[in-house]
Amino acid sequence: MSLDTNSSDDESPTDRRAGRLGWVSTQRPRERVELVCVAITGLLGVAMIGFVLLDWLRFAPDALGIGVYAEVLFDQFIFAGMWMDYYLGTNVFRHPFMWRAIATGVLIGIVAPLVGTYLVHRQMALIGETLAHTAFAGVAVGLLFIALTGWTGSLLFVALVVAALGALGLQWLTDRSNTYGDVPIAIVLSGSFAVGTLLISWGRDFVGIAIDVEGFLFGSLAIVTPAGARMVAVLSVAVVVLVGLTYKQLLFITFDEQAARVARLEVDRYNALLIVMTAVVVVGAMQILGVILVAAMLVIPVATASQLAGSFRETLYLSILFGQLAILGGLTVSIGVSLPPGGSIVVVAIAFYLLAIGVSDRSTALSMH
Repeated sequence: MSLDTNSSDDESPTDRRAGRLGWVSTQRPRERVELVCVAITGLLGVAMIGFVLLDWLRFAPDALGIGVYAEVLFDQFIFAGMWMDYYLGTNVFRHPFMWRAIATGVLIGIVAPLVGTYLVHRQMALIGETLAHTAFAGVAVGLLFIALTGWTGSLLFVALVVAALGALGLQWLTDRSNTYGDVPIAIVLSGSFAVGTLLISWGRDFVGIAIDVEGFLFGSLAIVTPAGARMVAVLSVAVVVLVGLTYKQLLFITFDEQAARVARLEVDRYNALLIVMTAVVVVGAMQILGVILVAAMLVIPVATASQLAGSFRETLYLSILFGQLAILGGLTVSIGVSLPPGGSIVVVAIAFYLLAIGVSDRSTALSMH
């Protein structure tokens, strides 16, 4: 057996301090780059929220005196889109519906990996898929409700309510079931999708409503309505604020839920908060990605970041960056070759994941900070 002359037992305190300083000096440039990229992503998200806000305010009553100014600023987005079409040789960015779809995608690219980081590290990745199917049932309920009552509200709002109730019901069923942990998830996943298909079939036969099932299943830029974009913007801000306020508590529960209970942390309440935030993200992302592929944005960017990051916080940052790259790259492919946005985004995200596996050397455990 050979002896390692570089063993830490033989190092002097000065050598160890020098080693730590060397490690810090190599890490700081990378951390700065990551923070700058996250800041740019945040500014992009703020710009998209600004567009959605202007799209809403331009129809404000004349008595408020802000509709004219909002219309002028809104036109600047459209004008920028015209120049983009001119240089890119396209004919899509001059249309408001495209900016709404881009805004929705950018915001989902931020909040989906943000919530997904906690889900993946808690081995709850299947939750996103389950809530997506619950949201599909919510869409079916909303379509029937609108057709039968003539309600003029947002369809996605009904889907959001159903998905949130389904999320809380799933947690209740998991806490009170004596079966294995993933059995209630599988039951809710299949059951909610079955309910959705039955309601849609019944609605077609008896109510006579037109339903774009393919758009909700596979995602479509055309189904992003102004109301849907506004809802995603509001909910994205709420999710970011909630994660910022409860970051330490969620981190504690993620890495050691039993210790959190011993410390008298309200674990059940934070679990409910996390699963409701997941439902919120799923309903918003369903417009772009579709029910079948929506869970990918909760998982794949986080898996990519985990190959490269050395801490939980760095995983959080990198997952947002990879999520944004997947959204923008996928939308580019979708617009360029007229393919569904959901599949394009997921394929781009998987490409980044495979690339991360190829360049990474994952030999150390993830640190809890």
